[in-house]
Amino acid sequence: MNSPSRPIAPIPYGRQSVSQEDIESVVSVLHSDWLTQGPVVPAFEQAISNLCNVQHAVATNSATSALHIACLALDVGSEDVVWTVPNTFVASANCALYCGARVDFVDIDTDSLCMSASVLEAKLAQTMATGQQLPKVVIPVHFGGQSCDMEAIHDLSLRFGFHVIEDASHATGATYKGKPVGSCQYSDITVFSFHPVKIITTGEGGMAVTNDPALAQRMSMLRSHGVTRDPEMLERSNAPAWHYEQQMLGMNYRMTDLQAALGISQMGRLGEFIRLRCDIAHRYDEALKNEGLRQQLVPAYTSSARHLYIVHVESSQRDTIFTQLRHAGIGVNVHYASVHLQPYYRQLGFAEGLCPNAEAHGSETLSLPIYPDLEKSEQDHVITTLIELLKKPLGIAA
Repeated sequence: MNSPSRPIAPIPYGRQSVSQEDIESVVSVLHSDWLTQGPVVPAFEQAISNLCNVQHAVATNSATSALHIACLALDVGSEDVVWTVPNTFVASANCALYCGARVDFVDIDTDSLCMSASVLEAKLAQTMATGQQLPKVVIPVHFGGQSCDMEAIHDLSLRFGFHVIEDASHATGATYKGKPVGSCQYSDITVFSFHPVKIITTGEGGMAVTNDPALAQRMSMLRSHGVTRDPEMLERSNAPAWHYEQQMLGMNYRMTDLQAALGISQMGRLGEFIRLRCDIAHRYDEALKNEGLRQQLVPAYTSSARHLYIVHVESSQRDTIFTQLRHAGIGVNVHYASVHLQPYYRQLGFAEGLCPNAEAHGSETLSLPIYPDLEKSEQDHVITTLIELLKKPLGIAA
């Protein structure tokens, strides 16, 4: 592979792809009567509902907000505990703390890097046997763009009596056992992210989808101050047209029409985005297959949206290789340092040894650049530079 010794511009690990059509879609909203939450938001919600083959979708200003209102809609409170994985962004755990609940963590599978159903089952059984509190909600995270084994997790939810929120922030457009991630066949609620590095973007933005109309109604109110104008929900009968009521304590988590317009336009290229990501992942697979690197494996039950391309290097070398790749203009990243070892969570009593698989992953993982507009020459530069670094003695500068 031929590539320059240094790229013209730094290569990020991920970035948005914005077309002229995307720009025109947003501009059309600027010329309309609605900039905040107008008719384009429900149109975007319908587009995501159609993608997922799910009954209800509630747009929010971020996936973090969607996770929060999902927990609130399931009545998570100060007497409850929520379980998730350490191999995720902190929002997957923080959403439970926002509700006053306690958080605990389930280890990951070493191949898929997603929540291990067998570890979850063992932890549930031990928790029940010792008389400790079982989780009210479990939040599996579809790490890197591929689904957890949701049927197995759902079976455990029926046995042990917990709700399931799928954190599919990485997995818009992915499938599980032939059905779209977000169908909620095996969960109460699924949450998506539209951050710029995700599969499609709205700038910032999120979505919670569900087949339960009561949950959808609660989340819709929670994202907008707990206020409703729906005549069928008002306590006051024969109310005038101006009348509204706050019926619960909500937040301002609304998505704007500007964001939704970008999202609708991006949806038109979702299939292309995933195809390009898969092509890039395949090139990495072929180029790195003999370099002694361990990669995230995609189980047969899921098709991945390929949000991330993960490799593992020796923990003693990871930080050095990270620094040298960054010096070479390659914006690698780390997904993720274990949440339970973050300073805030250490203050809550968490420590090393709780989730050894996730902890090992956090010390070894590198995320290589992957996004639809990544040029082959740029990817070649990533590949050749990484291979050269892997062959250098530790501590030798690039």
